[in-house]
Amino acid sequence: QVQLVESGGGLGQAGGSLRLSCAASGRTFSSYAMGWFRQAPGTEREFVAAISSSGGSTSYTDSVKGRFTISRDNAKNTVYLQMNSLKPEDTAVYYCAASRLGYSHSGYSPPSRSQYDYWGQGTQVTVSS
Repeated sequence: QVQLVESGGGLGQAGGSLRLSCAASGRTFSSYAMGWFRQAPGTEREFVAAISSSGGSTSYTDSVKGRFTISRDNAKNTVYLQMNSLKPEDTAVYYCAASRLGYSHSGYSPPSRSQYDYWGQGTQVTVSS
């Protein structure tokens, strides 16, 4: 069982930056692939970024490529999402998720909701224009 707690959300300005953190419980954090998803009102939860358990592979949805960076610190059981050049359309609740696929596929960064086993409660990000 993994418990995930997101932090770092809040109000940002267009063109500005925010950094989200996700702290995980448990001693096996380094074996999980990790991902960030987001959900705006009235929409489906969508993939944002993922990082493999090894940290050597990352993937991003097209709309955030070149602006967002996912990283992890296994010593701190934490995954980060650095968000630069924010846009109003980035406004959403951001969720951290953990995937057990990381145990068997250390170089894989899963892009699909169905590939994740544990979810955090989410943190609101609001970007003003």
